Amino acid sequence: MTETPARPTDAPTGIPPGALGPADSERLAALGYRQELRRSLGVLGNISMGFAVVSPVVGLYAVAQVGMSVDGGAWVWALPVCLLGQLLVVCVYSELASQWPLAGGAYQWSRRLAGPTFAWLSGWMWQFAVMFANTTVAYLASPWFFALFGAAPTPTRLVLVSAAFMVLCTLVNAYGINLLRWFVSLGIAAEAVASVLVGLALLLFFRHHGLGLLTDTLNAPATTGTGDLMSFLAVIAVGGWAFIGFDACVSTAEETKDAARQVPRAMRWALLSVGTVVILNAVAVALAHPDPAAVVAGKDLDPVTTAVTSGFGDWSAKPFVVVVLVSFTACLMASQGGAARGLYSLARDGVFPFSTQVRKVNRHRAPIGGLIAATLVSCAAFPLGLESTAIGSLITFGSAATFLPFFLLTLASLTARLRGGWRPAGQVSFGRWGTPLNALAVLWTGLEVVNICWPRAILAPPGAPWYQVWAALLGVGLVTVIGLGYLIVRRPQRLMRGAAPERTDTDELAPAVL
Repeated sequence: MTETPARPTDAPTGIPPGALGPADSERLAALGYRQELRRSLGVLGNISMGFAVVSPVVGLYAVAQVGMSVDGGAWVWALPVCLLGQLLVVCVYSELASQWPLAGGAYQWSRRLAGPTFAWLSGWMWQFAVMFANTTVAYLASPWFFALFGAAPTPTRLVLVSAAFMVLCTLVNAYGINLLRWFVSLGIAAEAVASVLVGLALLLFFRHHGLGLLTDTLNAPATTGTGDLMSFLAVIAVGGWAFIGFDACVSTAEETKDAARQVPRAMRWALLSVGTVVILNAVAVALAHPDPAAVVAGKDLDPVTTAVTSGFGDWSAKPFVVVVLVSFTACLMASQGGAARGLYSLARDGVFPFSTQVRKVNRHRAPIGGLIAATLVSCAAFPLGLESTAIGSLITFGSAATFLPFFLLTLASLTARLRGGWRPAGQVSFGRWGTPLNALAVLWTGLEVVNICWPRAILAPPGAPWYQVWAALLGVGLVTVIGLGYLIVRRPQRLMRGAAPERTDTDELAPAVL
């Protein structure tokens, strides 16, 4: 990969050479938009957004129990596979973010690579994936609130506390990027220190097992009635959840200084740092757990807490709950902010329902319209929490709906490369390696979409209804059908300002068509 100073040959067609320099507002104007959000983030602030959403604590909690129950101690090897796959996606995102540093990356980039219709569907799917993922994060955070106070949760109480978490994060986001950055940075500092220290301590001082456990499936495939390969593929399907969210760095591109250079760096550092911590803690939890076989047997549904309290003692339970709560809150704040900025990006082009209201920016220069819309959609799904199997379906849908836009975008960029319609012209380029890396990213995301959508009873709770087993396909299908219906009736692709004919050539790539 190369990062070169801006020069005339790096500029996409129609962009003055000077627009690639430090004057981000000029760069934004050259892409067809005016600066409305507050541009105050440095590279560390941008990294913090990605780190918070790709939270190591949230990611580990989301996959550890399922991974161990399906593939025993050997489940941890799925994590490096998922990390390497997602790094391929980051390579593609880096070149795109450098050339077009805009909020709403999936929509904005697809529009330039493959035309308005494809872009609108990609943006629609990505937005609902993020908004429902926020529902999931808030719901998964609420039991820790009750654990902190030793109270017994009920389905109704869990839903109410989840809604309270969402409203709290909305209020913080409404005060603009600076307050959001402060809260998120505080949260990830606590999370990073705690998770690294806990992981190292478990690994060095509280191990119950040797390294051989990491290749031992503990007979889990036989217990679940699947073979070794199918069990490992199931873990990869779940493990991908721990490495999504780095695109939150892109969501705040219009609030980041020198975004064309710093956003690609932020994505790489966010994913690599979180990936390292997740793998470290996954290995530490497996080796420090007193009885991994109990997890396989379904007797321990929280192996992470068991490993921590077993090693450090019961006194560590409350402090650990606080760390987990802080991690979930920071994750929700950053992810909610990303969803709001994605909606803002769609609405300012007039292609999202109620665009006039959704595109509004408040006096703190926060996308308040997108924030309110994202919050309403996320909260609308909370009643599913009254039925545990239904919320499980939402989690499954969230994984599939997130990887589908990854696949669509990497496919669009590869197609544009091969047709000669796109040559990366930003400050970040992989040169002759760009096309093979892009092809591998398409292969990875395509296989992961199929892998996640494949209906598996082993990834659903015992006795779960059929619709949870098929939740990924049903959820993606439903959102796609609704999007297609809106596309046919309202034809938002024709509302895009100056939308060019749907073709992939250098004319369509030019910002002048905006």
